[in-house]
Parts: sequence; C-alpha cells; structure tokens
Amino acid sequence: MDINFVDKKLEKYANDDRLMFRKLGTLRATKFKQRLNDLSNATTLEDVRDLPGNYHELRENRKGEWACSLDNPYRLIFIPQEDPIPEDEDGNYIWDKITAITIIEIIDYH
Repeated sequence: MDINFVDKKLEKYANDDRLMFRKLGTLRATKFKQRLNDLSNATTLEDVRDLPGNYHELRENRKGEWACSLDNPYRLIFIPQEDPIPEDEDGNYIWDKITAITIIEIIDYH
C-alpha cells in the first residue's frame, strides 16, 4: 500500500528511528513502526483488517477516517487517498479497493 503523510513531522518520525523513539517513547514508537510495516506490506486496507492493532473506521465527526491502536489510548489516524472513498450500495466502505492512505496524526481522541 502507498503511504503518505500529512506533514513533514510524521514523515520524519517514520523515516528516522532514533528521532521516532526519542519523540514518541519506546512503546509508542515500536507500535508505530509495526503499524507502518503492516500497512506498507498490505496491498489494500482489507489486508490489515484482522491484524493486531484493531484497524477500524471512525464515525460521526471523524467519518472518512480510519484508526489503529498504538499504545493505549493513542491511535494512528489515517485517511484513504481515493476520492471519493469507495462505497457499496449500502454506504459501507469497500476496504479492498483502498490502496493508498495518508497518515494524518497520532492522537488520543477518547
């Protein structure tokens, strides 16, 4: 899967292990790196659906965004690059048609 970043800070974290571990801490950096590896090895978003990390769609004011767990309560938030996001006739997103994402933040949104 193609992975992009909304800002240079997140991209730097992803490409510099030393910086990532210093800024995010050992546990969060380890999980961040693991999730990035899972996403980059996937062909579509469907490929990560059942992997550790609880990949899921967000709702309400965050509809159109996805999340996966890092260290509790922090989540990695990303959006598909497909525009519009592929949906079936019932309005459900079609995970196996999403082949590129943009990572937008690491946050505790709870």
